[in-house]
Amino acid sequence: MKKLFAVCVAGVLLSGCQTIDPYTGEQQVGSTTKGAGIGAVAGAVLGAAVSSKSDRGRGALTGALVGGAVGGGIGYYMDQQEALLRQELQGTGVQVERIGDSIRLIMPGNITFALNSDQIANNFYPVLDSVTKVLMKFDKTEMNVDGFTDSTGSFEYNQQLSERRAARVADYLASSGISRLRVNARGFGERYPVADNKSEAGRAQNRRVEINISGTRTN
Repeated sequence: MKKLFAVCVAGVLLSGCQTIDPYTGEQQVGSTTKGAGIGAVAGAVLGAAVSSKSDRGRGALTGALVGGAVGGGIGYYMDQQEALLRQELQGTGVQVERIGDSIRLIMPGNITFALNSDQIANNFYPVLDSVTKVLMKFDKTEMNVDGFTDSTGSFEYNQQLSERRAARVADYLASSGISRLRVNARGFGERYPVADNKSEAGRAQNRRVEINISGTRTN
């Protein structure tokens, strides 16, 4: 039974384990595979536990297969969404980061809002339209729209400005067809800088909007 257990789990974990990153050409373990692996292990353990002593090997195999399918589901869903976002946002200046089963879109200040303004820049609308196009296809996700500023000005002013900017982006996504229930707007002001505020280049990086997409929505 132990041998069968090890074989079935290893088979699920290793199937499709290595994927090719279409943007770097490098091999990597995809999020789908990671999720499937975790689900397979959990499913195998549960399957063996609930089966009779004489049938635990078969129970482990069944549990591994079912668990792998469930575990890989959200990873695959986010893989597809990430690929389409990269395709749509190529050349726009938006960074697409994958963090586990979440996707972060980092939109720098030079394409989002004018300095000290909460009015969406004209060249930012096509970017948001591209994001909306993808989010409409992947409707089982939620997103936090986060606004950030540099440290110039008072803390209170920066906090309020970041909140207004995040709200503007969230409102535009909602007006473009995204359910308002899926979108949450938050402002962080000058907190969480990604660069040194002592230089203009650093301050420019800190003035940004991020859209953090997570696959937690089930209905």
